Amino acid sequence: MAILDDLKVTVIDMEVEKTAKLTQKALDDGLEAGEILDGALIPAMDLVGEQYERGEKYVPEMLLSAHAMKGAMKLLRPLLVSSGAKMKGCVVMGTVEGDLHDIGQNLVGMMFEGAGFEVYNLGAEISAEEFVKGVREHEANLVGLSALLTTTMLHMSEVIDALKEAGLRDQVKVMIGGAPVSQEFADEIGADGYAPDAASAVKLAEQLVSHR
Repeated sequence: MAILDDLKVTVIDMEVEKTAKLTQKALDDGLEAGEILDGALIPAMDLVGEQYERGEKYVPEMLLSAHAMKGAMKLLRPLLVSSGAKMKGCVVMGTVEGDLHDIGQNLVGMMFEGAGFEVYNLGAEISAEEFVKGVREHEANLVGLSALLTTTMLHMSEVIDALKEAGLRDQVKVMIGGAPVSQEFADEIGADGYAPDAASAVKLAEQLVSHR
């Protein structure tokens, strides 16, 4: 459908205002929210992720595309909820305690949303107890932990331990990211996966929830 093709292009081209206007037009034309998400937004963000992996886009450009997509999702989310549309999964995410860096994890959150996940971004400097509360409150099946400092990455294991103590570890997959962490560290603390960037984080999340 032409309007979905146009909408996809506006997201890829980082046109924030135009994306919102086209999304509203698509709704006015009678398209379902799920059709718009599956037919334009998800394919657009998939392509943006591929362009990033090929070195054709950089983080600032990914952020702008994600902002465009987020504007569209503000219009679609209430309709998706009311229609009972099934999301790929529910993600509770944030930067761990003591770490104020949130640009990277905000991008990951927007990419998750664009890929069809329900996202609850708790923000920066989040304690293990707050992650546990978020998982319980939103019945999440995926937890995303971010850290940019070597001094704060150690708090990731505290979150995993807290989830175990709360009896929630079996219901969630835990993925980690951030400059100082690695797959080796993920294995060491008992996380289910590690992603080096936003594009690969989406792929990992989809793999983790599909294997539940």
